[in-house]
Amino acid sequence: MNSPSEPASLDPTGTPAGQTPYSAWMRTDVLHSLQNPVSDHPGEHAWIAHVQVSELYWMLIVKELQTAQRQLRANNLGLAWRTLLRVVAHQEVLAANWRSIDWMTPNDLMAILSRAAATYGKDTALQGWTYRHMVYLLGIKQAEHLEHFTVQPERLAQLQQALVEPSLYDDLLAYFSRIGMAVPKAVLERDLSAPYVPSPAVEQLWRDIYAGPDINFQLQQIGETLADIAEGFSDWKYRHLMATRRTFGARPAYFGTEGVAWLVPTLDEIPFPELWSARTFIGNPPSGCPHMAKHKN
Repeated sequence: MNSPSEPASLDPTGTPAGQTPYSAWMRTDVLHSLQNPVSDHPGEHAWIAHVQVSELYWMLIVKELQTAQRQLRANNLGLAWRTLLRVVAHQEVLAANWRSIDWMTPNDLMAILSRAAATYGKDTALQGWTYRHMVYLLGIKQAEHLEHFTVQPERLAQLQQALVEPSLYDDLLAYFSRIGMAVPKAVLERDLSAPYVPSPAVEQLWRDIYAGPDINFQLQQIGETLADIAEGFSDWKYRHLMATRRTFGARPAYFGTEGVAWLVPTLDEIPFPELWSARTFIGNPPSGCPHMAKHKN
């Protein structure tokens, strides 16, 4: 046996023959076999890796959001906040990931997509189940997207469940209610599968949380982290829109709709709406501020 001062040795029996522990744990042989180009374009590996990295980080954000929901349901706001800080960090990687395909022109993209469409058919990552699950957890519920997944019954069931279950915002509002804050019963008991309708009472709740810089510090902290997450989500969508403009132009794309025209309205889909609308009324304008009387309530 090892003495108390000696480190315990690792049991190597779990490492397959011909693998290092690192390769076995990270499944590097499998990972590096997942890029299968269908065109002769030398940049297709970069395109595939870019999308696969995005998929992995969407999956990671889904898991983090679900963890934060469990922590909120256990009334552990501090742990939920730490978890949501990781979401902010993951979003930064997603944003930086766009740099790996900034080199693409329409000539490059069309050379790749034409072969991909001929091999697999037309599609878009925004109809992928991982992205859609993340969007539902952020509180943007749109049932019409589910019909895209009828060919994937397991994923369809997963998304149907996410559609009818609470979003992160729903769980936060339920937590606010449990600690005695005035969240309307109609908000807590509404149809969770329907698009969220902002509530003046919830906006007032956020105004109360931010009534002064030195009160409700933990709740303001969670609010600012939610704002970071919403901003990171919106930033990714803006980068996607600009990448589409840069490489795709005004071609018809999503179900015959022009790609840019399909994406532009999604920029208005911002999570946690009352957290943003309350900002109009938070803070004390200096004396003589021209906006003071206009926004006084």
